[in-house]
Amino acid sequence: MNAGYVLGSAPTELQRLIRQSQIISPVTERLLRQTAVKQGMRILDVGCGAGDVSLLAAEMVGTSGSIVGIDRSPEAIALAKERARQQGFKQVDFYVSSVEDFSPTEPFDLVIGRYVLMYQPRPAVFIRASRSHVRAGGVVAFHEISLHRGYHSLPSNPAWEKMAEWLNIGFRSGASSWDAAGRLVEHFLEAGLPCPELFAEMPVGGGENSPIYGWLAETVRTLLPHLLKVGAVTEEEVSIDTLEERLRSEAVKARSQVDVATQVCAWVRL
Repeated sequence: MNAGYVLGSAPTELQRLIRQSQIISPVTERLLRQTAVKQGMRILDVGCGAGDVSLLAAEMVGTSGSIVGIDRSPEAIALAKERARQQGFKQVDFYVSSVEDFSPTEPFDLVIGRYVLMYQPRPAVFIRASRSHVRAGGVVAFHEISLHRGYHSLPSNPAWEKMAEWLNIGFRSGASSWDAAGRLVEHFLEAGLPCPELFAEMPVGGGENSPIYGWLAETVRTLLPHLLKVGAVTEEEVSIDTLEERLRSEAVKARSQVDVATQVCAWVRL
């Protein structure tokens, strides 16, 4: 996170990140496993937010490994530290820092970032700075969301399509590199790295109990001040306090299957 991070670091946003992680962490776990993360490894989580990727990695490296998470938000780092303490992860440390200013005592086996390149004015510069913290033979890995592919429902229902429109406007106007997930090959190559290995997965839901409705309604809630600022919506139009239930009820009524923008992961071994 940084000063230009459109979603901010209010307590409600940090809780949204935790809720989001419960849905997308299986994708991040697959990325870590495909990069051969194992016990004893040393991992750097860049733009760690509330610490979800760091805590996931901590489970995989065990007590013989170590995890460091960095983020520019003091609020996010404070929450990440408290979560690690509550969950008993003594092998995890968190620091308020940018990737450019961070000065570790030794290089890492792997650096990972999730949903961070989309907020960088120059993603290749961020990747290059991340790579500087990795040892020879180590891995650089990123997990991004394909905002250029959007959010869809079939059969289509009005609440979902309107929500998708708001997210589209919010991220395209508020995230410097909103299409980073579709340009990972370009960004890795520009950073001076080899063409990355890639895979993609799409979160899909439907019915009464899908957690996707709440996740995306809360994302709209966080984006709402920005959407109001750019004149994309009115508070009455969004009616944010009922949005989650409208998404759920219309999907159920229409028997809609709903999907979230595709998750794209890329990594290279140095």
